[in-house]
Amino acid sequence: MDLNNLGLLYYTEGQYAQAEPLHVRALAIREEAFGPEHPDVAQSLSNLAGLYLAQGEDGKAEPLLVRALAIKEKAFGPEHPDVAANLNNLAQLYQAQSQYVKAELLTLRALAIFEKALGPERPAVATNLNNLAGFYDNQGQYAKAEPLYQRALAIYEKALGPEHPNVATSLNGLALLYNKQGQYAKAEPLCQRALAIREKALGSEHPDVAHSLNGLLYNKQGQYAKAEPLYQRALAIREKALSSEHPDVAASLNNLAGLYDNQGQYAKAKPVYQRALAIREKALGPEHPDVATSLSNLALLYDNQGQYAKAEPLYQRALAIYEKALGPEHPDVATSLNNLASLYKNQGQYAKAVSKTRKGKGNGNLGFHTAKQARGLRRTRGQRHYRYNVPVLRVVQSVNHVHEDCADRRGEGHRRGRQAQPSDATAGRQRLLHPCNTSLSKRKGARDEDVRRAARV
Repeated sequence: MDLNNLGLLYYTEGQYAQAEPLHVRALAIREEAFGPEHPDVAQSLSNLAGLYLAQGEDGKAEPLLVRALAIKEKAFGPEHPDVAANLNNLAQLYQAQSQYVKAELLTLRALAIFEKALGPERPAVATNLNNLAGFYDNQGQYAKAEPLYQRALAIYEKALGPEHPNVATSLNGLALLYNKQGQYAKAEPLCQRALAIREKALGSEHPDVAHSLNGLLYNKQGQYAKAEPLYQRALAIREKALSSEHPDVAASLNNLAGLYDNQGQYAKAKPVYQRALAIREKALGPEHPDVATSLSNLALLYDNQGQYAKAEPLYQRALAIYEKALGPEHPDVATSLNNLASLYKNQGQYAKAVSKTRKGKGNGNLGFHTAKQARGLRRTRGQRHYRYNVPVLRVVQSVNHVHEDCADRRGEGHRRGRQAQPSDATAGRQRLLHPCNTSLSKRKGARDEDVRRAARV
């Protein structure tokens, strides 16, 4: 097994510390053997960038992706499909950073290249349509997202057949879109069909099947008895397939803990949240945004029980991580500021509460958000704020190799208020890029709709 594939294997298993030196060494070997502007060097750059993105190190990843794109443009010309693949990678990074204007322009350019080079009905075009749909979906522009998902689904069904796993991905995207709009009757049969396709094509214990075990559909409707066995089965699949300390296991744990939390079963939820946090700190490092999400989840659990002294340092640590990793203007930072403001308000510390609200760009009245905050908090007030990670199919490095990435690792959450109904939104920190290699046709361990809990007003 060569260095790249071995690095990818470690990546898939969540062993990032072992993967990094292999990708760094592979890059150095290729630069020395082929020169700094060879397409294989661009491949290694993308692999290393994906590894950094998985660990929340966007600052390290971006220059690698920019350099990889420049190499491909020089080597193949600006309208080559491999250039479009790199455009997609960079677009997904900008989307994760809420740089939506940049992300949209790159995604649209990639789509135009694919359609011109390959024709309008090729699977690579469908992949890009799914990306664009996910982009609009993440911003709550559902009317724009729906026809793109539908077109992608039609292309996959025609090109690959109605039972191909890629069809399941588009079905999941549509299902989550409908779910977020409360259109459960439309969402449920799509989820069930996606699950059936994956079980038949991949086997009942494949990690992608865990993704399709969409207990969130039932959780959101308060049908907890239906949701729990689905979450438990997804967790069991991931523990068996990926190891008990894989970040995707932490996502399933967060889903299950969120279910207990929704029902006020705090004693059951707490150790599950704590296990998810421990996995993420070990696998991703103590300053990863997903760690901040787990901290916020646990803080909110204490907050809801009036244990403010336990909640406050967790909220503060989560805020510090978000500010450092995402920048002071990111919606997740506004969410964390609101959490702290609400905590202080509940304790009668109104001066602190107003200060945090103003820092979050509010007008000083708790519960009010500006348009900037609304990017992350836009659709509900006084409710749980769920950020779904829309299933996304991406073309990575080669149009012949389609990779699926469904949802980031955060697990259920990002809620606002104490109501027990999950609300909407999409993953503020989607980890949509991963190390890729043209020798791999599909990523193992696609993630579920893992949503986040944390925001309150």
